[in-house]
Amino acid sequence: MRRSDRGLRWLRRRCAPRRRGDGGYVTAETAVLLPALVLLMAMLLWGVLAAAAQIRCVDAARAGARAAARSESRSAVLATAREAAPAGARVRAEVRGDMVLVRVRAHAPGPGRLAALLSVELGATATALAEDSVAGEAR
Repeated sequence: MRRSDRGLRWLRRRCAPRRRGDGGYVTAETAVLLPALVLLMAMLLWGVLAAAAQIRCVDAARAGARAAARSESRSAVLATAREAAPAGARVRAEVRGDMVLVRVRAHAPGPGRLAALLSVELGATATALAEDSVAGEAR
């Protein structure tokens, strides 16, 4: 190889436009994707918390109906249901003939600043037959 060829190659490499990597694209994609992932995780967490509150409403209604079926006082039935219900839940107990109906309603606010927009009303109803009426039929 001649000396002039080496100089020419060096000059071509030196003056050729350089190719840039994809490093800038990765940063931009991450900057766009990260807030979306955080929002998705917040919504999933809120959904799990709302589902847990719904399960607590169902459990509270069942506990209240069982207490009412055992012919406990109305205040004891309401106290039993409120104890198992989520915080701030409304509990109602009604007697319809031999049946006892217990309703539990709770409000699950949305996450953060979206509390008013994404709030959900949760509730459950349970019924039970009073044990006194069952014992009376068996005689």
